[in-house]
Amino acid sequence: MAGDRPLLASRNSSEISNDRVAEEDALLTGRPTKRSSNMKRSWAFWREIGVFVWAIVATAAVIVLAVFYQKAQDSKHTSPKPPSGKRNLIFMVSDGMGPTSLSLTRSFMQFQNGAPWSEQLVIDQHLIGQSRTRSSSSLITDSAAGATAFSCAQKSYNGAISVTPDHEPCGTVLEAAKKAGYMTGLVVTTRITDATPACFASHVHQRGEEDRIAEQMVGDYPLGRVVDLMFGGGRCHFLPNSAEHSCRGDNKDVVELAKNNSFNYIDNRKAFDDLKGGSALEFPMLGLFAETDIPYEIDRRNETDKYPALHEMAEVALKALSEATRDSDKGFFLMVEGSRIDHAGHHNDPAAQVHEVLAYDKAMTSVLDFLKNDPTEGIMVSTSDHETGGLATAPQLHVTYPEYVWFPGALTNATHSAERLAAEYMNYFSSNPSDAAKKTFVQNAIETGLGITDYSDDEVSNIANDPASALYRYADMISRRSQSGWSTHGHSAADVNIYSSDPEAALSLVGNHENTEVGEFLRNYLEVDVKAVTRELKKKDKELKMLDVTGKEVGWMGKLPEEGERLDGQTHIASYGGDFKKRGVVHGEDCGCGH
Repeated sequence: MAGDRPLLASRNSSEISNDRVAEEDALLTGRPTKRSSNMKRSWAFWREIGVFVWAIVATAAVIVLAVFYQKAQDSKHTSPKPPSGKRNLIFMVSDGMGPTSLSLTRSFMQFQNGAPWSEQLVIDQHLIGQSRTRSSSSLITDSAAGATAFSCAQKSYNGAISVTPDHEPCGTVLEAAKKAGYMTGLVVTTRITDATPACFASHVHQRGEEDRIAEQMVGDYPLGRVVDLMFGGGRCHFLPNSAEHSCRGDNKDVVELAKNNSFNYIDNRKAFDDLKGGSALEFPMLGLFAETDIPYEIDRRNETDKYPALHEMAEVALKALSEATRDSDKGFFLMVEGSRIDHAGHHNDPAAQVHEVLAYDKAMTSVLDFLKNDPTEGIMVSTSDHETGGLATAPQLHVTYPEYVWFPGALTNATHSAERLAAEYMNYFSSNPSDAAKKTFVQNAIETGLGITDYSDDEVSNIANDPASALYRYADMISRRSQSGWSTHGHSAADVNIYSSDPEAALSLVGNHENTEVGEFLRNYLEVDVKAVTRELKKKDKELKMLDVTGKEVGWMGKLPEEGERLDGQTHIASYGGDFKKRGVVHGEDCGCGH
């Protein structure tokens, strides 16, 4: 029977040949073939039709599955719902720390400890993504606009402290958390009035208004007191200008204002130790442990009797906040900033940089240990507002083919920061010593402070004769010997890393994101109504006025930037103006740092 024959034998060769000839003639002449209209369709023909239909169905099925798979992948970048009950959120900011800062510090740690190349920092083990850092006014952000993206989840201009490009206040996650019943805290190593902490609990048009920021942070603004705990530096902005070591422009006593708003106030290491690790802390608490910034860790480690470390302040804050919320149905929100990583980048000081990053890594260890042992569900999220210094290891300093080297050993010999050595020399210089004495002083500083013995006469003379440039010259000496390269004394546009204690709970931050998405995560995790805070601030913005130092009436957010200073909208993005000149190294000149 025909059905028993192989498929290829279902038609004889003459039939196939005749059909092909007819089809070829049809193609050449344009005339249809003369096949019999009543010729029966073979089983092979219908099989081919079936295969064709099956292929269409299978293709459609693949497309449908691909769509579902893509949706499933997209859902991986949407965090699961926040915990249904009580929760704690610790947001850590490594100001100015880019990916190369981690490479620099990791290699330094391995060299110093004799560790294998596979040894990691604690922070390395919690990497989940990266953040894009541009502001609304520039492809390179400053800390004010960067922190506003975290606190308000909005882009704004460089210099803006939780205000939008149209100079309206935007509610912050900390303010909304306080309104919702959470306890709140800020722990930093710079001035508590500096841009990053300021963006969580104040609103001014220009970041330089630190006097006004100090007043707002202790409750002198529309929302009243919203911070339960503050640890850091910046005492000079809280003291009246009639007091010693004040840096205020007026005679307002903000410490007294804080006490009137129920704050307990401490300003030294002994008082900090008396908090007994947090168990003896009474809220609200204001602790200001330095006139300006707490010293770099490379210097502070020799002055532990004066200044607490970042991890110590974080541990006290965590314990105190945890105990205070033990019987509450709400937890706490705490922001912890490794502030001076940024300053080390501005100063191009690799020795200061590695110790600041290690101090941040130690603080993160303390936070992770807390989350592991605390009964309340919680999460740590960490990122940087930007990278500072354009750091590179192993720079090419000449036009010949470079040797690919970097020398962490040069950093292990340093015992002080360039900042500290420069300040000490400036103080010595003011006593009007002889030229020979100046050189001897600088030589001793280079040898004992930087651990450098192969210095040149020119390097010594340049510092001895020009103390104003000492900071950058000291830093350059150790950068060259360690082969640490820097492209700027300012910020860069590099993407920065995102870390978390719980990648599953922070799935929406996995991958590459705008910095505002970090801010969105913070508010979503706490489930707080930031928009309601914004509405309240805008309503009261029209009602409140204050006087500046000249007695002129201004809004409660201080003076607006001058027209030429305004950086709203897209003013400076991709608008090259022809100024390509390099900045000088003189410390007194504007380095464009902006911090």
